[in-house]
Formats: sequence, C-alpha cells, structure tokens
Amino acid sequence: MNLLDAALVRFLFASIGCLAAGVAVWGVLVLLRRYLPALAMQRSPWMLGQVVLATTFIILMLPQAQQLHMLPVFDVDLSPATAGVVALPARAAGVTSALAEPRSWLSWSAWAWALAYTGGLLWMLARLLHGQRALARLLRVGAHLPADAALPPIIEVDAPISPMLVGPFQPRLLLPLALRIMDPLQRDLIVAHELTHWRRGDLWWLAACALLQAVCWFNPAMRVLRARLVWAQELGCDRDVLRGRPQVQRKAYAAALVAQLRFQHGAAPANALAFGGVAPDTLTARVALIRSPGLTHHAGRARCAGLGALALVFGANLALQPALAWGDAPETLDCTLMLDAATGAVLVEEGRCDVRTTPVSIFNIAVSLMGFDAGILQDAHTPALPFKDGYVDWQPSWRAATDPTSWIRNSTVWYAQQVTSRLGERRVQDYVDRFDYGNQDLTGGVDIAWIASSLQVSPREQAAFLRKVANRDLPVSAHAFDMTAQLLRLPTSANGWQVCGKTGTASGDGDAGRALGWFVGWATKDGRTVVFARQTLGPRDPDRAAGPLLKERFLRTLPGRLATLSPST
Repeated sequence: MNLLDAALVRFLFASIGCLAAGVAVWGVLVLLRRYLPALAMQRSPWMLGQVVLATTFIILMLPQAQQLHMLPVFDVDLSPATAGVVALPARAAGVTSALAEPRSWLSWSAWAWALAYTGGLLWMLARLLHGQRALARLLRVGAHLPADAALPPIIEVDAPISPMLVGPFQPRLLLPLALRIMDPLQRDLIVAHELTHWRRGDLWWLAACALLQAVCWFNPAMRVLRARLVWAQELGCDRDVLRGRPQVQRKAYAAALVAQLRFQHGAAPANALAFGGVAPDTLTARVALIRSPGLTHHAGRARCAGLGALALVFGANLALQPALAWGDAPETLDCTLMLDAATGAVLVEEGRCDVRTTPVSIFNIAVSLMGFDAGILQDAHTPALPFKDGYVDWQPSWRAATDPTSWIRNSTVWYAQQVTSRLGERRVQDYVDRFDYGNQDLTGGVDIAWIASSLQVSPREQAAFLRKVANRDLPVSAHAFDMTAQLLRLPTSANGWQVCGKTGTASGDGDAGRALGWFVGWATKDGRTVVFARQTLGPRDPDRAAGPLLKERFLRTLPGRLATLSPST
C-alpha cells in the first residue's frame, strides 16, 4: 500500500464517520427541540451542528486523529485477498527497486469513493455558480430605486419572484414590481424583514453554510440542518420585525406572508447566496409565531442547551470513532516458535507465526551457505573486503573493512550485496529455490530483495529452513554448513546448550514509532537440537535496535524454556 492509497482509505472511513456523526447530531437537536421549542429560531445550534459534522470529517482524515480515540484500534486489510504478507516499505537509502503490490478491494473502494466525492463536490459548486449567475441576470435587468445610503441598494425587477436579499459581499435588496400592488404597511413590513436579514448578517451565515454543504455534500444531515438554519433565520427575523408592534400590524404581517404566495412563482435560485420567498411548508409555523409570540421565551436557555449538547456530541464522535490500523502493517505482531529439529514436532508456538514479513538480516544465514558453497567465502576472515564510497552505510560500523565474522556480527548489508552480486541473479535464485526459502521472490533485486522488498518469509517457513540447516539437509557443501554454524555460534548457555543465532531489524519508512525484530537459530545439547524463530512487530525502543533487543530478552528465557523441553525433565 502506498501513501496515497492509505490517505484515500482514511478519507473513506472519515466519510463514514461523518455520516455516523450526522445521525448523532440530528438526533440530539431533534430531542432538544421537542423539550425546548425556542430552539427552532436559534441560528447558532443549527449552524454549529454543521460545523461539528465538517470538523469531524476533517479531523478523522488526519493521521494524528488516532490519538483522540477511546475505542480500540481495529485492523483494516489493505492487502490483496491472496496475500498474507506484512509489507514494510523499503527505506530510501540504498533501495533501488521495490515490488508493486496490487490494490485490495478496500483500496479500490476508496479510489471509487474519492472519484464520486470529487464529482459531487464539483456538482455542488456548479449549482452554486448557476444560482449566482441567475441572480446576476436579474440584477442586470432591474431598475435601481432611491434608497438610504446606509442601506443596501434596492433594485426593482419585473419578474415573478419574491423579495430577496442578495449578497453577501455586495448586499442588494431585490424587489418584484408586483410588490407595488400590496398594502403599503404590508410592503414596508416585508422590506423590513429583508433588511433585518442584512442587519443580522444572515447572508454571511448562508455563505458559511454553503461552504460546509459543499465539503460534506454526501451527508443528508447537512441538508436537513441547513434547512433548519434557514427556518431559524426566517423565524428570527419575524421575531425582530414584530417586536413591540401592535396586534393590527402583526395581522398585516401575517397577511403579507400569505399574499407573497400569490405572486411569487419562484424563490431564490437553488444554492444561491440569497434570502427570499415564503415556503408553504413553513408558512403555518411562521403565522403561528406571529399570533402566539410565546415561543420566543427561554431563547437563551435553548441556545445554551443546544451548544452544550453539540459540544458533548462532538467530543463523543471523536472519542468513539474506532481508530484504524492498516492490515498490511499490523500494529503488533509477536511469534515464538520452537521445533524439534529431528522430528519437526512443534514444541512451542505462541502468537501468529504464519505471517510473512521481510527477513532482513536473518537472510544472511542463507547468503552464508551460498557464499561458502560457491567458494566466494573461504573462512571466518576471508575474504576481507574494504569499504568503498557508494556502499550502503546506514550504520557507522559498516564504514570499515569487513570479513565474514564482522559481517554476520554487524549485519553489514554491503558485504552481503557483494556476495550475491558475485553469485549473480540466476545462481542466487537457484539457491533460494532449492532452499525453499519463503516466497522465493527475488524480483526486488538480487542485492536488496531481502530488505523490505519482494522476498518474504514467515516464522514457520524460517523455522523449516533452519531445520534443514541444523540437520545438514540442504544441497550445499559440508564446509558451508561448518562455517555458517561457526559464524552464528553464541556463548554456551548456563545449562550447557550451545546456541547459534542471527538477528534482524527493519522499520517502516514514515513510521518512526514501529520496528520489526527477528532472532532465529537453533540450540544443541547432548545430541538434541531445538530450532527457534522469534519475531516481533510493534513499538520501537528509542535506544535499541529491535533485533538485538529481542535476542537479549529471548536468550534470558531460553535456558529455562529448553530445560522444560529436555527429555531428562
């Protein structure tokens, strides 16, 4: 999985999280509205509800968002269905080729959703542009009326529209010519309503709403919240226009709303930044407010309750969204496998031991067998090769002359590369095939395939290979077996077991907090041999490489484990 695929999958799950948050936000606001009817005319809760959804959507796309989650991490399988490989990306230094993995169904789904989202976003922007152009045409054909310089310009147009406020950057009041036939008091109240939108800054709220709608166009809750916001703005303007007015003017205002339905054949164009029109489905509620203004009571309490509830919902949305872990790089991996070398019987198997990962330096066991068998390596100190500029020098100890002993001790990559290069791709592939080593895939390059590239091996496969090494059951010379065992030999344990082992360490590029560790080998005592493979993939120790640290910990417990497996006990 590449970084783009990972980002798109996170985008897909952020979209799903946004939908879930929409259900929660809408449910909370509907419940509050039932017990606090004054919430219906409060703009802030309905706008904040949209902000909560958009913010949740954006935050869930950020890799750092995982730190906010309370629920456990769950794995998302991003690898092809046929692959059982944990793929660690190759480090930039020294890596000249990499294996391209096919995309999984989840990656393809993420790509499909990204394309659909882009199409929906462009559609939303196109509708907004179309609405603005329709308003621009009306403004161009209209006639300017005298107006107070402190107020927005008034433009009269001979078109079957309702009065509307257009903006927000250059607010203008657009009035239909038919408005002249209405009662002057009714006409003044309608104009006062539109100007109240201007004074309250409702057009800026509408512009912000349009932006949020574009970002989260796929969430049905956003459209419902926008409709509630517009309704709250209309009710709020009705309240402000009628505040302190006598009942006769209230009746005139209600009649004016009804009268607008007779001559308006269209409201503001779709998605345009404008207020105007009387929606038949909200007219009843607006007239009820005019007749019974008691709904305005407890407005402050409703606003505070709405904002507080949304703040809690926002925090809960982030905390209760499960965090994601990519399936091709599990958050943790831990295997301990021990086999009887003679019979192949499994003596210990703890954790997942069938997952393939890069072998890194434990592949040097196979390289040593190849090199000594082919005569490229001769003994523990021959050949000694000088370090040259251009060689892989990730570790300071690699920038020195190296022989087979220091090569195995320091896991010097460039020395192994010299051996495989002299062997050539065909001979190395032949050895790997005859060894039946892992997935036997050297397409990543004969000089780098075993380092976070194409060659992959599981602990079970590694243990099976080591059985053949310990039993001398591979098509190589006796000298190759003898010298490889000598290079791998460690100090004898306290209870007399002779251990041969090799470490390996790898890390995912771009994830400094994780590391892969290997320690593999065999232990012999009194004619009995036990093969072991130890592997971990998890948090990195800041002070120690994963392989040597794993070796140190495993060797502390190995004598006790072997004692319990000994026939004498």
